[in-house]
Amino acid sequence: MCGIIGVVGKADVVPSLIEGLKRLEYRGYDSAGIATLVNDSIERRRSEGKIARLEEKVAGNGIHGDIGIGHTRWATHGVPNERNAHPHATDRVALVHNGIIENYRELAAELSALGHVFASETDSEIAAHLITRYLNEGMTPQQAVATAIKRMDGAYALAILFKGEHDLIVGARKGSPLAVGWGEGEMYLGSDALALSPFARRISYLEEGDWVEISRAGAIFHDEQDRVVDRPAKPTALSGAMIGKGNYPHFMLKEIYEQPGVIGDTLRSMWNPASGAIDLPPLDIDLAAISRITLVACGTSYLGAMVAKYWFEKVARIAADIDIASEFRYRDTPLEADGLAIFISQSGETIDTLAALRHAKEAGQKTIAIVNVPESTMAREADAVLPTLAGPEIGVASTKAFTCQLVLLACLVIATARARGAISGAEEARLSNAIAEVPSRAAEVLNGDEAIQALAAEVAEARDVLYIGRNTGYPIALEGALKLKEISYIHAEGYAAGELKHGPIALIDDTVPVIVVAPSDALFEKTFSNMQEVMARGGKVIFMSDAKGCAHIGKEAFATIELPHVHPFVAPILYAIPVQLLAYHVAVIKGTDVDQPRNLAKSVTVE
Repeated sequence: MCGIIGVVGKADVVPSLIEGLKRLEYRGYDSAGIATLVNDSIERRRSEGKIARLEEKVAGNGIHGDIGIGHTRWATHGVPNERNAHPHATDRVALVHNGIIENYRELAAELSALGHVFASETDSEIAAHLITRYLNEGMTPQQAVATAIKRMDGAYALAILFKGEHDLIVGARKGSPLAVGWGEGEMYLGSDALALSPFARRISYLEEGDWVEISRAGAIFHDEQDRVVDRPAKPTALSGAMIGKGNYPHFMLKEIYEQPGVIGDTLRSMWNPASGAIDLPPLDIDLAAISRITLVACGTSYLGAMVAKYWFEKVARIAADIDIASEFRYRDTPLEADGLAIFISQSGETIDTLAALRHAKEAGQKTIAIVNVPESTMAREADAVLPTLAGPEIGVASTKAFTCQLVLLACLVIATARARGAISGAEEARLSNAIAEVPSRAAEVLNGDEAIQALAAEVAEARDVLYIGRNTGYPIALEGALKLKEISYIHAEGYAAGELKHGPIALIDDTVPVIVVAPSDALFEKTFSNMQEVMARGGKVIFMSDAKGCAHIGKEAFATIELPHVHPFVAPILYAIPVQLLAYHVAVIKGTDVDQPRNLAKSVTVE
């Protein structure tokens, strides 16, 4: 979501602050700003819109300093304008904040009664005034922060600058990630390892409730009881090259084309090439003793969980429930003894999913986190972690992380089926071999990109688009519709193909493209029948299938997209790729901001 960068430097930190903010653009934002100390005064520059506008303001109205903080904001409280942009400041404090302070109204009323006057509509500004209050009462900066954060309900990551303190930034976290970067005579604070990657090769992560004082000499960490604690510094393998666009016009297209490689990387971490068998890392969870599985996620990751539900029930013969993370704990559903709860997240910081994980642990469930950031909060708090090896995903709309999640879930399903005695050795070998083919088949799908690009112009003219599929094709239909909505802003819906007659078919006419996800599996004929119903009402069918399926329909469809023939078990992994490409090309035609679509953020860290 919002992004934080802080620098205690040896020279002018403004270039580093701007560079750090650019590294955080992928999270989504609608305003940006920086603050530094100039002599003994707090100087700020803020702007609505993109960081380029902030750079113009900095260049035209100079600001410098050897210590500073910066922020990219995605609006929650208060409209996205300069007045509500971070950093927020008083005469003694400047701070940036990720998250939501839930009791800000009560705190604002209390501070107003003491004479504090607020300049914005945000909850974040309350934190600056609350810390200032305690400074005015004679507390040190460290004491003021430690006291203030104990009064703030909700979620926050904070980076705080103090007037007159040229060698101190204080950070704090509760429910929102924050990391410290270690440099040579310089120190850094960031909401994201990517923000710190150009400057630091060692990173320490704050634990829940921690606060930290950073200076040029290093960092002092405190837990939620204010005790000094150790938070080890770990090397980070991230580099600027890993998060550049290369020769691609957008990060999203680069990440789509990285899928054969990163799927292979993820697969190799779970698959033994010598035996051809799935070989999970140690989980310390007895998969044979699991009574029921609960899969929890948000957005695209939720659709990955939906695919996995089909797999667990069909292959491993175990009941599996799926839940949207933001609904899971509020339903207060009974969780069976010996249950396994699986939480899926690209960032490992999505607040709804993290809260659901904690709820499941309190209910006695064994927990597995499937994340793309192995240092994330979910990875640290779950009983076991299975990392996707997709590498940094910068585009807001998830692509390579999604297919890597599916590969990893497929491997977990096979391992669970084997542990439960639900499949024969021969069937296990067939499924394992099918997964082993996915990287090369994904490359074949990408070879057909030109045909998909040619169809995009037709879809770009539509006001409404429908996607349909059956079985594991249904979640991919939902994912196709989600991708199109996210980045092209065209209204799109995904449906189980058999549900068309129960309402959605009323929308069909010759202006509505219908994308049909139809691998030639056991349900192909039923999907084909639903396609015929669409064509009978004038719908423009774009048919996605393998050579056998495309030959079956002949020239009846408006267009066909031919995909490699694979085992139905792995089909949803491959069929995710053409729906990503179609959405991408439509968005490019419509001229939208593909990598940072409006109103969206990469990592949602508020409920």
